[in-house]
Amino acid sequence: MAQRSLQPCTQDISPLLASIFGDLYTGDVFGEDLETNWIKSRGGDNVYHESFTEELQKLLDEYKCRLREADRAEENIIQAQERAKAEEERVLNVLKADVGEDFHKMGLPPVASCFRWIVDNELLRRNNLTCPDDYITDKFPVTRAPKGKSEPGYVKETFVFKQHVSSRLWDQMPAEIAHLQKIPGRLPNVSLSTLTLLSTPDSSHQTKKISKKTNASQKLAWKDSKCKAEGESEHAYLAKLERRQNYLKNPRFFPPNSLHGGKSLVISQEKVEQTIARKKAEDNKGNTSFVPVFLANPPTVMFSDYEVGQVYEMTIELQNITSTCHYVRLTPPSTSAFAIGPGKFPGKGGLIAPGMMCQYTVRFTPKYPGDYEDCMLVETQVSEPLLIPIQAKRPPSVLTLPRIIDCGPCLVGGIKVMMILCRNEGVRTEKFSIMPKKACPSPYFRAVATDGFVIQDPFGIHPPVFELAPGQNTTVEVVFFPSFPEVSRQTYTIVCDNCQDSDVTVTGVGQLIALELLFVMGGESKPKPGEATDATAQHLIRFDPQNPHTTKEKKLVIRNSTQVELPFYWQIMKPNLKPLIPEETADSMKVKYNRDTESAFFLDPEEGVLLPCTDHEFILTYTPQEVKSYHSVIQMVLVNIPESPCLVKDEMLQNIPECKTKDVIALGIEVKGLTEAFHLLLEPYAIIIPGENFIGVNIRKTFKMWNNSKSLIKYTWEKIVSCDIMEVEPHTGIIDVNKCCEFELLITGSRPGSISCNLQCKVEPCTEPVVLHVEAAFKGPLLHIDVPSLQLGLIKQGESVLQTFKIQNLCQLPAQWSMQESKVCLAERNEEVSPFTIQPSAGVIPPLGICSVSVQFTSLQCQRLHTVLELEVENGEGRHLPVFVEVQAPQACLISSHLVFTEIYTGVPAKATSRLFNQRLLPAKYLWGKLIGSQAAFCSATVSPASGTLGPNEEKEFCIELSANILGELKDLALCCSIEDMIEPLFLSISGEVKGLHVTYLVPSDSGVASDERQMPQSPCDLLLDFGSEVAFKDIVKRQLILTNHTGISAPFKLEADYFTGYSLTPEQGICPSSSYLVKRRGLVSIHAARRARSEFAAALLSHGKGVAFHIQPSTGTLKAFQQLIIEITAYNNMWGEYRDDLVCKVGDLQPKLIPMQMTVKGCPIFLQMTGPQTKSPIIRFGTHVSGGPPVFRTVQLNNPTPFDICLDWEVYNQEQDDNKLVDLLMFFEDPFPLKDTDENETASIGSTSESEIVLKLDQSAIPCGSIYPALQTTDESSGSDSKEKEIITQGPTVQKLVSILVRPHEGVPADSPYSITPRQIVVPGGGSISVCVSFTPHVLPGTVTEVQCEGFVLGFMSLDDKLAKTVPNKVHRRHRYEVPQLRVDFQAFVRHALLKVDMDLGRGMVFYAVASDLIPDHPMLGVLTNSVMTQSLKLINCTKVPLYFRLLLSTPFSLSSTDPQKSTKTSHSKREEEGQQPQLVLYPQQNMLVKVSFHTTLELLTYQHLPDTQLLPGFQVLQFENGERKLKFNQNLVIDYSNRTTQLVPVTAYLTVPVLKLSCHTVHFKSCFVGQTKIEHVFLCNRSGCRSYWTALLDEQERHNNVEVFSVSPTNGILEAREGDPPTKAILQISFTARSDIQYKAVMTVTGILGEKPCKLQIKGQGTYDGRYEDLY
Repeated sequence: MAQRSLQPCTQDISPLLASIFGDLYTGDVFGEDLETNWIKSRGGDNVYHESFTEELQKLLDEYKCRLREADRAEENIIQAQERAKAEEERVLNVLKADVGEDFHKMGLPPVASCFRWIVDNELLRRNNLTCPDDYITDKFPVTRAPKGKSEPGYVKETFVFKQHVSSRLWDQMPAEIAHLQKIPGRLPNVSLSTLTLLSTPDSSHQTKKISKKTNASQKLAWKDSKCKAEGESEHAYLAKLERRQNYLKNPRFFPPNSLHGGKSLVISQEKVEQTIARKKAEDNKGNTSFVPVFLANPPTVMFSDYEVGQVYEMTIELQNITSTCHYVRLTPPSTSAFAIGPGKFPGKGGLIAPGMMCQYTVRFTPKYPGDYEDCMLVETQVSEPLLIPIQAKRPPSVLTLPRIIDCGPCLVGGIKVMMILCRNEGVRTEKFSIMPKKACPSPYFRAVATDGFVIQDPFGIHPPVFELAPGQNTTVEVVFFPSFPEVSRQTYTIVCDNCQDSDVTVTGVGQLIALELLFVMGGESKPKPGEATDATAQHLIRFDPQNPHTTKEKKLVIRNSTQVELPFYWQIMKPNLKPLIPEETADSMKVKYNRDTESAFFLDPEEGVLLPCTDHEFILTYTPQEVKSYHSVIQMVLVNIPESPCLVKDEMLQNIPECKTKDVIALGIEVKGLTEAFHLLLEPYAIIIPGENFIGVNIRKTFKMWNNSKSLIKYTWEKIVSCDIMEVEPHTGIIDVNKCCEFELLITGSRPGSISCNLQCKVEPCTEPVVLHVEAAFKGPLLHIDVPSLQLGLIKQGESVLQTFKIQNLCQLPAQWSMQESKVCLAERNEEVSPFTIQPSAGVIPPLGICSVSVQFTSLQCQRLHTVLELEVENGEGRHLPVFVEVQAPQACLISSHLVFTEIYTGVPAKATSRLFNQRLLPAKYLWGKLIGSQAAFCSATVSPASGTLGPNEEKEFCIELSANILGELKDLALCCSIEDMIEPLFLSISGEVKGLHVTYLVPSDSGVASDERQMPQSPCDLLLDFGSEVAFKDIVKRQLILTNHTGISAPFKLEADYFTGYSLTPEQGICPSSSYLVKRRGLVSIHAARRARSEFAAALLSHGKGVAFHIQPSTGTLKAFQQLIIEITAYNNMWGEYRDDLVCKVGDLQPKLIPMQMTVKGCPIFLQMTGPQTKSPIIRFGTHVSGGPPVFRTVQLNNPTPFDICLDWEVYNQEQDDNKLVDLLMFFEDPFPLKDTDENETASIGSTSESEIVLKLDQSAIPCGSIYPALQTTDESSGSDSKEKEIITQGPTVQKLVSILVRPHEGVPADSPYSITPRQIVVPGGGSISVCVSFTPHVLPGTVTEVQCEGFVLGFMSLDDKLAKTVPNKVHRRHRYEVPQLRVDFQAFVRHALLKVDMDLGRGMVFYAVASDLIPDHPMLGVLTNSVMTQSLKLINCTKVPLYFRLLLSTPFSLSSTDPQKSTKTSHSKREEEGQQPQLVLYPQQNMLVKVSFHTTLELLTYQHLPDTQLLPGFQVLQFENGERKLKFNQNLVIDYSNRTTQLVPVTAYLTVPVLKLSCHTVHFKSCFVGQTKIEHVFLCNRSGCRSYWTALLDEQERHNNVEVFSVSPTNGILEAREGDPPTKAILQISFTARSDIQYKAVMTVTGILGEKPCKLQIKGQGTYDGRYEDLY
């Protein structure tokens, strides 16, 4: 045996350690350089840094320690594996030496491994690894002293041998066995057929069995026998054993290649015979073991997804496809990664019956992530084994890296970098390595460099190694550095850690610089003979002569012929005019240039980038500044151009070469240009304006300017504004070459006289201006007054008069003017100051403008005045204006000085008239004064108008209004009137009689009584405001009160209620919309707005919380003289009760009047939130529900609009049909509705010792309505309802209600179901709301009723717990409980059965018609189907008004193949659903669902026809028809299980037609036949059913196992089609008889089918004879 190396480097187990330790083994958290730098940085002042580096040092030490431990464990494991393999090979070689050459044919198991005894288990445990002792529980073998060579295990007796052979022969042959035990070292030289390793179902008990052989020719021999006698005795012993065990074999166990061997179940006998014949012809040995015995499933074992170090399993099934039983043996794969587990067999002993299968487990333990391929052999008694391939292939890694990476063009000597995004689209984390394809890939990633570039001239790729998780991205950097102008291509290989690789091709093009001048606007120029040019310039461009400071452009087109972007800039240099020596070339690198700073040339753009293979446009501009010639050289300089590779030192490309760049002159253009002076001309050169023009008037004159220069000019005219305004339009502009421009001169004079000046024009780019000479003359303004004179008229002395006139400017010039009274007139009157005031007295009137001037005259004395006003104009002619005025004083008197009032009331103004006359032509102003006299303090007077002006000689009437506050005659009273500018005032005397106030009250009704204030006060019963005794809740009731004033005195009044006074409202709130106002507004919105306004108004009045408020309109005001005022009193309420109050009426200073008011309010204030206040009882409709369904809850919110808390006690009643009762008699003991706590329990009450309520239902015939119980003494008390209450008054010191009896109409029966309400007693807060829960529980309907209407109602009895709410003395009294109307809420619901409408196909019902032959495929040799499905559909329709929840239940052989998944619901939580039954479905009203029902035809169903009646399934029936046809009938019900535990049945029926076989006769008698001759008879096999039949004809076992055939049948199997008409289908069976001896032969032929047909037996008889009479000679 070769010596194995025990070095640790012989095997790499890094994948195993990586899978065990994970990131601890493979992950690099910190690099070594980073750790070293951090540790060296210790010693600073930062405390946190010191603690961090100290902790890092500890972690680093622990990390190194763990690495050493891991290396020790790895080394120990590798060495233990090597030693164990060496030991196993040693033991195996010893066994091979003992057995000999046939050892490998025996298929013995491997030797026991000694790895567990070699490896260091403690070391593995310290490293948290699983050691062999953890999963191997065998005890450590006890080492004993050697006793010689032990007997091998394969020689020992097996369990089967002991059961069949050894137990019976032990007593007979002890000597032979003892002799056999004496030679343990000798092995029998037996063949593979003698000793076979059999598979057994028990994995722990592997046995070896000595197979039995029927071939007598086999000989037994011993190997290496010591002596001939010993060999012969052993041979005799084994032959004796063979004879004892060579009993007759069961024909089922003959192999397929034997004479009477079994037949294949999948290959027809005809094909088998044909193949046998072909095999015999091809093979001289006559081996016919080609018939397949076992069929593997799957045919190929494939492992696709696996990881190194894990264990994967797959089960493979071997099915016996022959008609005989077989043993099987598996040869395991040769690859150590695959292993075969123990087999699982259908029976005991490892024998596999026809059609049955066994199972083996294939284990796969990958040691590296590559692909594996192997196979395993399935061996039987036949010589040709079955080969089953085993493969393990991981899915290839998927990278988005392109297969061809095109780096594109790059300049020679340059470097181009590309960044490519790479994504792992595989299913696992992979590690990839990039290397040159020429290089041999390293088997391990640790041997591949992880830094730098992978270089293949002229390319480099980085990173060399990277790891990507699924979906993770990374960037791959590709560098291209060409050295030659050519196309480069290199191939790289990407290797994955799963041993898969792929190639990536990198391409690039190296290029040189190539520029070309394609186009020059106007073309290029050629140098003239003898002209000096620059020798280095490639092109010459010449410009035409231009004027100074002008610009000329030319377009250049330059093409970049390379595929690389070239950055550039232009530089303008002075030309090098040095002539070249003959045969000398111009080198731009050696010529020195100087920058041309005075150049007139410019290129745009100055710098940029030349795109690859693109034409670029440039603008060359020529702008001369002086009159001279310009000459320059323009050079294009390319930036950062790499140096030629020849300049770089040659060296081996271990790294990317350094790129050196410089600027290169790629193109030189020589440019020249000339300059000429400007030529301009004015036409005319001077402008002279004839005549005089107004100052400020704009004068316009036109002229032209010609441009005869080489370029266009830009002009700008001078503007003069110092004295006179002079300008030119257009002010500035451009004149093209040889063109003229027309101008307009504008002149405006500012003062009279003549002007003469020169106007200059600045021309660009010309430096000298152009001059235009101008001359003109101007004159001043002219004014006019619009009135010839001023007539001021008559005025009063001391007053002022004002009059206005206008001054107009008649020219287009502004005029400066001034005005004053003539000094000559002042001298004539001897006055120094003029009485005239002029405003304005001076100013400026704009051209053609108008100025308004006002003249004011103030009179100091009475006179008649005539004078003149003078107007002076600057630089113009003056004007004169005459003035006339007259001055006087006023005088007036009374027509009558005495005034008498005939009727006057105290405090009421009385009116009378008087007259006043003006005695002068001037207006006279008057003013009436106050009263004077002894009675003036009690009176007041008003004169209308109190002041004013009397016209000249005017007589005016005055109205005098007198108000007196005393009673009696007026005697000493007078009124004063003053006249302006009169010394003495005027007096008017006043006289008359003053009277007092008189008011009466009236209620407009039959009971109303008038009241006179002057009479004695009357009692409150004389006047009464009755609002009614049946006022509904929240109704508004109005009454009227009439107030009559019999005097002319207006008095304030105030009316208000004594107790029920409405809440004081603001003026805005107090305006209640009247009916007339509401009628005027139209539309539904206006009606709702008005209704809401009234509601808010009523709520504001009732906000005091008393229940009633009286609103008086008007409540205050003034009762006018002789007025009859109607007062409207409106009663608002929000609480029931009997109300009384007084209306307090106050008028003026009279004594208050009290008018009594009364009103009774009835009704229930509580209402439902969802219905709102309404007169009818609200109805809560629960809708339609399923019988027996779950309770339905409704939450109802109750609103209490009253200001008091109301306690509600609920009672629920049901309304029953045919209820003839009329009244209910209710008897109460003490409080009928006692208070309850939160648990619905009554609280303790004093004196309550009996039940709180006893309800007696009385028929009308038993107790008449209204009768009184005779044993009780009662008193009547009025009630707010139609019911009558009888109260029992018990004897005692105080009157207390102990027993109450109430008779009321019968409306319903008290009940707690199906309606209920909780809580039964609630308190609804005043002005608030509360919610109650109303439930409806659908009851179970009887089967005869389809739908039931449930009607009921609930009564809420109201009570008040607050004493103040019950009674206010003399104001209000409120009844409660049965004495007031109850809150009634009606209930309505419908209950009906859960029922779905079922629609089926074609209306024939759910009936299936199937045939058993559906299980036979088109190719019967492939086997029989296990299942055949037939499907029909039905539609479930919910015609009810409620959603139905249900399940569909159906048992075999039917099934529900599909339902609508959208109809399923999770609302049900029944136990059946939790147990895993069918899911609950839901159908909403008017929805439908399609259900598919399937009928399954199986082989099991065909066996039901042969079962006894006691074992038949429910609904199964066998139908036998007269024509011989047989059908199996299956009746089931599709159960619709509703959520209310009711069911609906849908019948489902299936008819399965089975085949029926029948022979034409039951016996065939060949009689006497000559021995050796064959005689044939025919028998018909009939199929009398509508189903196909696959039949097989078999002779009895005795006939089939005879060595010489006597009887035979042909054909042995076939197919009979289904009967289509009356006659059955037939097949002819040919039965042959060949007598072998002169004896009688008998046999039984059985015809069976694979579809459960009843077997048909045929008795066959024949007699053999040697009598020549029976010999058939023909």
